[in-house]
Amino acid sequence: MSKIHAVVLAAGQGTRMKSKLYKVLHPVCGKPMVQHVVDTLGNMQVEEIVVVVGHGADAVRAKLGEDITYALQEEQLGTAHAVSKAAPFLQDKEGTTFLLYGDVPLLSAQTLSDLLRYHEEQQAAATVLTAVLPDPTGYGRIVRNESGEVLRIVEHKDASDEERAVREINTGIYCYDNRKLWKALAEVKNDNVQGEYYVTDCVAILRDAGEKVVAFEAKDPDETMGVNDRVQLSEAEAYMRKRIAATHMRNGVTIIDPSSTYIEADVIIGSDTVIEPGTHLRGRTTIGADCVIGPQVDLTNVELADGVSITYSVMVDASVDAETTIGPYAYIRPGTQIGRNAKVGDFVELKNAKIGDGTKVPHLSYVGDAEIGDGVNIGCGTITVNYDGAVKHKTIVQDGAFIGCNTNLVAPVTVGQNAYVAAGSTINQDVPDNALAIARERQVNKLDYASKMPRKGKKQS
Repeated sequence: MSKIHAVVLAAGQGTRMKSKLYKVLHPVCGKPMVQHVVDTLGNMQVEEIVVVVGHGADAVRAKLGEDITYALQEEQLGTAHAVSKAAPFLQDKEGTTFLLYGDVPLLSAQTLSDLLRYHEEQQAAATVLTAVLPDPTGYGRIVRNESGEVLRIVEHKDASDEERAVREINTGIYCYDNRKLWKALAEVKNDNVQGEYYVTDCVAILRDAGEKVVAFEAKDPDETMGVNDRVQLSEAEAYMRKRIAATHMRNGVTIIDPSSTYIEADVIIGSDTVIEPGTHLRGRTTIGADCVIGPQVDLTNVELADGVSITYSVMVDASVDAETTIGPYAYIRPGTQIGRNAKVGDFVELKNAKIGDGTKVPHLSYVGDAEIGDGVNIGCGTITVNYDGAVKHKTIVQDGAFIGCNTNLVAPVTVGQNAYVAAGSTINQDVPDNALAIARERQVNKLDYASKMPRKGKKQS
């Protein structure tokens, strides 16, 4: 196999999106459209990827990073003009070059591999990826000769009635012999109504030079869908969601209702995990085997070990060890690490907290900027008072401690090993190992107090 290169066109503003965000940066299943294209090429071991940028060039660079090559198209003078901006990086190289678009996020590595294989088998100068549509209105038609080679691509407005009856359309995606691509591009003219340089003209230029141009039909036309407005963006999102869910299910994950489950592109899920309805899995979330996630769980950049159960909860930038249960209605915020066989119950909020193995925070508590040891019990209504108005301080509760209900732990403070804190206490001094801390007013009962109080409906004298 020859060396593979790629040019990705991502310079358009995308006015039909009606957005401040440049078109190719609109996300589909959690990643910008152009990122999907670049990642797919990366999975195919493409030697060099040149992304042609224009509108929003700095924003595109910021998203994609510096591991790829950028070419700048300052004026928008057509697709051939855009491709030509990549010439300084590729024109002297041998091999095969893909031409792709940054707003076609659904194209799979398998389809591109099939296109490349066919291109090399045919020893073609260019291979056009085509699709057969039930209604091809508006698309350029593929006109072939008797042997199946491509004679030309005819735009819908220029097509005859016979050509308009053709349902095979040009997707705008190509494989080229790299050297022949740049030679053909140099001959493209802008003698058309729009005064632009079109890369589709390369087909006729190569044919006139006696070169072989062929077409390869995509098995799934939906993969070639371009996104030009918000309606098409939602259609691309729905297609990719379905494809992602199907991949996980084929890998041994149970998804109870894929239509109400949202899984982004980079999520990893282990086998025999069950995903309940209403669940959102975002970013680089990784879920182990034999977990139960949902219903109504939202995870972003979360790492879960095997056997974790989470219901009706939100987690962001956190990790959970094996066999731990969370929820319902827990909020786990960034920086939190939860140990093995722990329990985090209803209406608990954790932030930048380390929760040890076997520790329980059953309900109605806030634990922030804290280090909680193994085998600790945090009673209902416990609060780590971590913020003094200027600085956030740390609370430490060591192994085996028992924190009674309605306790305030005023940081910085440490509760020692196997220590007890009585319910209703406000602790602002360290508690030694094995000690009992009581920090509350002594109860006073005032006898006959109620009989002296005025009551509703009773006339006061």
